[in-house]
Amino acid sequence: MEEFFENELAKKFEEMIENNDEFYFDTEEYIEIIIYYLELGDYSYAEMAVNHALKIHPNSLEIKTKQLEVFLELERYTKAKELIDELHQSSLEDTDFLVCCAKYYSNLGNPKKSIEYCQKALELEEEENFLHNFIADEYVNLDDPFNALKHYTSALEHDPYDDYSLENVMVCYNKLNRPQEALDFLNQYLDKFPFSETAWYEYGQFHFNKKNYDEAIKGFDYILAINSTAVGVYANKASCYEAMGEWDKAIAVYEEMLDLEYTKAFTFYKIGLCYKEAKKSIPALTSFQKSLREDPQFYLAMMEQSNIYEEMGNTKEALYFAQEAAALNIGNLEYQKRLAFLYITCGEYEESLTCLKKLTESEPSRFYNWYAYSEVLMLLGEYEEAITVLEKALKSHPRAELYYQLSNCNFHLKNDADGVSQLEKALELDPSLSKDMQLKYPFIKEQVKKIKTKKK
Repeated sequence: MEEFFENELAKKFEEMIENNDEFYFDTEEYIEIIIYYLELGDYSYAEMAVNHALKIHPNSLEIKTKQLEVFLELERYTKAKELIDELHQSSLEDTDFLVCCAKYYSNLGNPKKSIEYCQKALELEEEENFLHNFIADEYVNLDDPFNALKHYTSALEHDPYDDYSLENVMVCYNKLNRPQEALDFLNQYLDKFPFSETAWYEYGQFHFNKKNYDEAIKGFDYILAINSTAVGVYANKASCYEAMGEWDKAIAVYEEMLDLEYTKAFTFYKIGLCYKEAKKSIPALTSFQKSLREDPQFYLAMMEQSNIYEEMGNTKEALYFAQEAAALNIGNLEYQKRLAFLYITCGEYEESLTCLKKLTESEPSRFYNWYAYSEVLMLLGEYEEAITVLEKALKSHPRAELYYQLSNCNFHLKNDADGVSQLEKALELDPSLSKDMQLKYPFIKEQVKKIKTKKK
């Protein structure tokens, strides 16, 4: 890594630019400099190197091919096409040029043309692993997993240690719905390369997805035997135990994982969830608290603490942590619903209104958002505002419950004619709700009797 960032030729080139000097670099040196900047992703310096190189070596096909690479990286497709046309006759036996042509057509959304150029490049018998992966990727773009699989497999034959090819072989088998072939492929690969962490990971994931959790654990254990510091694999193994409901074993794996991590908040959170599933509230609460000590703004742990405090009957603490979590994740509507519920549970109706208003604005299609909003407004005696809310709600939810509420508001405001009209509509839509609604809204009780008497 240090050698990569300390390229001597690139350093000399930059000194030349900074001091406005003129140093001589031959073609191969310029090619190395340009490649260095391309790999670093510094395309402005790559372009600068190309321009300087062409001043000294204006007829170099290699440098012009590198210029084509730079144009493609900078998405200057008009210039790239002009250069492709210029080099076409002279560079058809050059792998780098053919790859550039393939990239050009790939970037412009023409995978078939891109594949044609890659096939021509394959005839030169260079960079076969790279080219087969390139072709496979283009077949993926064409939604053709069958041909993609063939080329990812070919890429792997040219470089058996290519994790990218290996992972995509499994993806293709999955898309083709060929699980047994995928497993046979993996087993054959592992027979040849038993120390491949990627292959064992794929083996574990394959069995996890098939709910063969014991076999999945076997795959993850092989990885940990090869590399005991593979932190993410502990999480995969723990997930297997969670899926089997073996919470204590999952916790034990997460605790092993803690020894290897720098940031432990999420792992303590996962341990807390396991204790919660095992109905061990106090250890769960302790784990969520540890999670928050590691990361005081970890809102997932805050909300879980809120849930546990509520279960323990401590609604004030539950509300506090829900407030903290919602403040850190304002756009989370589930948090707003929970916060509104806890405000109402604690009798803090006015505070719940802000949450309920957000819910009706964000999810106007959900009937119960409107129903709860208007209900709280009535509890607070804000009948006029409740009517405004209910009229909006009725445009998309012409349901009996809302007409019962609306009639109650109008009776409280002495708008008896409107109240009767809305109550009649409610009874017409769903008379079965009448008994419950009379218990909730005593003001409508006498009117219901009058309406029923009138009908008789």
